[in-house]
Amino acid sequence: MIALGEVLRWGINIYIFLIVIDAFLSWVNPDPFNPIVVFLRRSTEPVLAPLRRRIPPLGGIDFTPLIAVFILVFLRIFIAQSLIEWGFRVKHGY
Repeated sequence: MIALGEVLRWGINIYIFLIVIDAFLSWVNPDPFNPIVVFLRRSTEPVLAPLRRRIPPLGGIDFTPLIAVFILVFLRIFIAQSLIEWGFRVKHGY
């Protein structure tokens, strides 16, 4: 359980990092055919697209990356940390 929690925590951290990079790139309007930009958009859109359908831009600013990061941080704390703590309790017998 500890290893599963750690892998989940690392995966969520990497995904948060990808969302932040994608949000920063949206400010500079990069080449849409650049392989790095294509990878970032394809990897973050499964999370951001449903949020964008539900939350419209406010004043022309898209807050969905910020909301997605908040949700992922909550999941990291709630699920990953709970798995790690549960694994330690099982391991040490309390």
